[in-house]
Amino acid sequence: MDVDTRLLRSFLAVAEDGSLTRAAERVFVSQPALTKQIRQLETQLGVRLFDRSRAGMALTDAGRELARRAPKVLAAWDDALRTTKATGRQAARVLRVGFVASAANEATQEIVAEFARRRPGWRAELRQAAWSNPSAGLADGDVDAALLRLPFPGQAALRVEVLFSEARWVALPSGHPLAGRGEIAFSELWDEPFVAAPEETGAWRDHWLAAGERPSGRPVRVGAVTEQPDDWLSAIANGYGIALAPESAARFYSRPGVVYRPVTGVSPTRVGVAWSPADDGNPVVQDFVRCCLDLARDA
Repeated sequence: MDVDTRLLRSFLAVAEDGSLTRAAERVFVSQPALTKQIRQLETQLGVRLFDRSRAGMALTDAGRELARRAPKVLAAWDDALRTTKATGRQAARVLRVGFVASAANEATQEIVAEFARRRPGWRAELRQAAWSNPSAGLADGDVDAALLRLPFPGQAALRVEVLFSEARWVALPSGHPLAGRGEIAFSELWDEPFVAAPEETGAWRDHWLAAGERPSGRPVRVGAVTEQPDDWLSAIANGYGIALAPESAARFYSRPGVVYRPVTGVSPTRVGVAWSPADDGNPVVQDFVRCCLDLARDA
């Protein structure tokens, strides 16, 4: 019998959290989808893994045994998968670099060029990810390194070096009453509907909603949910909501119907380079990291 590793990861998330709601945020799926996955795993194994009650999800004896053994199975599979992918990329002399949105802004091309100078015969292949994948494939081993906006889900399990920070601005429909202002206080935006990333992105979504920087009793209003920059811009231009964005978005994501304005009273955003701890000794990955850090320091 073959069991999908995705089902095992979902099972472990519920086993560790004891809550479908919290576990769904960890594995980036909706709660109904997670419930379906747990039932699918129980059906495949022919045993009940959880006792369900209003208090939460409690492991059965069979569930406890699976929870004890599954991490080793997943760790071995992850290591085999990561090594296989990395070996194939090394043979092709390609360093795959994931990124979200504008990556490291104008410095991105300089980083890629500097890496090519340091590693003749190698090339850095950039791969853009949707906002529903805020680690840009790094958590899954699909890329060797990533240029990311912090914070993102799973960040604690990876190596991260901060490259720079920049102010968060607000993107508004051009016809919005505040669009003519030169600067806007964040408090003036608390009751506005926001265009948000998918709920399963957790800390990433919360950061761009500035959920932790609002007073209690001022819940976020979500006017639309998008995964890609083009859809995000269209939602704003069509008046479904506003959105916090890096200051550089005004340069990289300008379009008719959308204006960007500075915001006061909200913390900046940070950009970092990230890689797996398994690549601490990988000279190619470390050369790329040094390119990022050197250029950030020079800037």
